[in-house]
Amino acid sequence: MDSPSQKFRSIFQNPKPIIGMIALPPMLGYPEYSGLESVIERALGDLDTLQKGGVDGVCVENDYDRPHVMTVGPEIVASFTCVAREVAKHAKVPVGLEVLLNDWRASLSIAKVIGARFVRLDFFIDRVRIAAGVVEPEPEAVLAFRKKIQAESVALFTDIQVKYSELLEPGKTLGFSAEQAIAAGSDGLIVSGKVTGEGPTLADLRETREAAGDVPVLVGSGTSPQNVRDLFQYADGAIVGTSLKNSMDSHERIVAERVEQLMGVVREIRAKRS
Repeated sequence: MDSPSQKFRSIFQNPKPIIGMIALPPMLGYPEYSGLESVIERALGDLDTLQKGGVDGVCVENDYDRPHVMTVGPEIVASFTCVAREVAKHAKVPVGLEVLLNDWRASLSIAKVIGARFVRLDFFIDRVRIAAGVVEPEPEAVLAFRKKIQAESVALFTDIQVKYSELLEPGKTLGFSAEQAIAAGSDGLIVSGKVTGEGPTLADLRETREAAGDVPVLVGSGTSPQNVRDLFQYADGAIVGTSLKNSMDSHERIVAERVEQLMGVVREIRAKRS
């Protein structure tokens, strides 16, 4: 079985990969749902912009199905699968996904069906309270389900002490969360700031890096052309969404110039490493 670092390198060809987020507009069952063709057209448009800008992967999320729910209904699974399949068919880069808020069964199932390379899981080993309630970690169940559906090749990129949550384990350090996640089977650790669009502190990234060993560490929020050099001192890559748009409005699209600006800085970082 490949180690997390080997699996990471098998997914992403370039060092310090940038994974662009494709945030889907409201899906089937939500009042603002605009029809499947419209959602697919938008997702493919953002994919095209991201790929032309040079990103190394994309992550599809139903970010605007708000308020987020812990597990989604069949209408979301059906529509998400249709959209993600079209993204995977047209993608020239690795595709990952996350079904929000915490539906790892749906995420892994869709990933298996469409051939996605990874899933992002906001919750894996930390017991936290969020707006929707208390989240109890169940990493054993996640891995057992992944094995049941023969999706072991799908990498698990897992957040630790994720944004918008209150940790319910007093005194637990970020480093300990990192060690727990690795022991539980995480293929990559994600560190974010406190809210969307805010990056993690360098201290948090450094602590995670030291605990992670050779397990990949990804920035989960707030990466921009202005801070990516600092963040990539400790991180192996980043999932980026907010800084690639003009605003966080649900109707906002990925902006080509913003993608090109970020990737220009990343290419400079890579050139200095080689």
